[in-house]
Amino acid sequence: MKKNDLFTVTIEDMSEDGAGIGKTDGYTWFVKDGLIGDVVEAGVTKMKKNYGFARLVRIITPSPFRIAPRCPVARQCGGCQLQAMSYEEQLRFKERKIRSNLSRLGGIPEDQIPMEPIMGMEDPWRYRNKAQFPFGRDKDGEIVTGFYAGRTHSIIPQEDCLLGIEENKDILEIIKNFMKEYKIEPYDEAEHRGLVRHALIRKGFATGQLMVCLVINGKKLPRAEVLTERLLAVPGMTSISYSVNEERTNVILGREVTHLHGPGYITDRIGEVSYRISPLSFYQVNPVQTRKLYETALEFAGLEGGETVWDLYCGIGTISLFLAQKAKKVCGVEIVPQAIQDARENARLNGMENVEFFVGKAEEVLPEQYERNHMRADVIVVDPPRKGCDERCLETIVKMQPRRLVYVSCDSATLGRDVKYLREHGFELTRARGCDMFAWSVHVEVVIQMTYCGDKAKNKG
Repeated sequence: MKKNDLFTVTIEDMSEDGAGIGKTDGYTWFVKDGLIGDVVEAGVTKMKKNYGFARLVRIITPSPFRIAPRCPVARQCGGCQLQAMSYEEQLRFKERKIRSNLSRLGGIPEDQIPMEPIMGMEDPWRYRNKAQFPFGRDKDGEIVTGFYAGRTHSIIPQEDCLLGIEENKDILEIIKNFMKEYKIEPYDEAEHRGLVRHALIRKGFATGQLMVCLVINGKKLPRAEVLTERLLAVPGMTSISYSVNEERTNVILGREVTHLHGPGYITDRIGEVSYRISPLSFYQVNPVQTRKLYETALEFAGLEGGETVWDLYCGIGTISLFLAQKAKKVCGVEIVPQAIQDARENARLNGMENVEFFVGKAEEVLPEQYERNHMRADVIVVDPPRKGCDERCLETIVKMQPRRLVYVSCDSATLGRDVKYLREHGFELTRARGCDMFAWSVHVEVVIQMTYCGDKAKNKG
């Protein structure tokens, strides 16, 4: 078989990135857009020795889980890999994914994983409080904005993503018309020319406050006062700014932010805790599910009021402040100085004096505070990036022997790897629960509880 050859295959499974998996004569195929239960005609795109990749040409027999995508560009856009799958089946897929990674990479037999039901959404649309829209020109020379096609930097025009807020389309229309009127060029990535690279839009769901931050390839935004006045016509507009990014990079925001209107941040609430969010702040994109996630993390922490808690990779203090409602003291660690500045401000905003924040790498701050300053921890909470925890950080957690460890993960594969290490060093997995923060995509958050059992757990592992 060679490139572009057609073949028929039954999709029997799905990969972690949402591709359908099927076999012909023992050879494994990964078919983009295929769903479990589909019988499809597929076209070869690439072949390796033991597996190959193919595109979906036509569906011969549809899966019982197949639905019509609501978004007209769902297949082209790289954001929603699962819009053709019923929401109930998505939740089952994500729970299987977590279970598989904890078993395969964490070394726990599947029937011994203490999984609790995944937390799904009642209404899995319009949930994203943040979006970053790239700007460019289409083949006819018109200014376009939307989202990148999967694995490319080709812009699929789409100003009203059904996962995003309804205000996005109005804001983007204002920016596009402003650019046309004043002949302001969108960024050309290949030539590294043009001014407007991205628009970052954020909304506080609890407060209704809106933020717009334009990312520009230059020092100044011409006629900024005109754009500001027009954006202020959008109800809820609170903060308008631009960020300078003149580098050839995939990183969207620059380090420098110039405020055009408002305080430079918006405010939102999760439960009883208020947060200030600046353009550079990390803040979970799904506030409805974030509350469920953090309440689960707080439940798994099992706080009774007298504990010292360390919150590693704490960002702007979102989980730290949730924990501080029940703990004696919370210590947060984050590498980004601006985030720690926001975290301290958020603690002040909520009148919480039992929190302390440290700037630095978790794998450096935690060992230093433990070894030099003899800081202890009854409970440690970690919420690392996709790559998981640094091994030195895990080593220090083992040395500190907290009664409980709560691990919030956005990648169950690196979670599985870290769970294996922790189980080999005295911890036992006692609770696990998925939370669907990213409906219609393959991503899923997980929160687990591990209990320190010393040699007893090592022997079991």
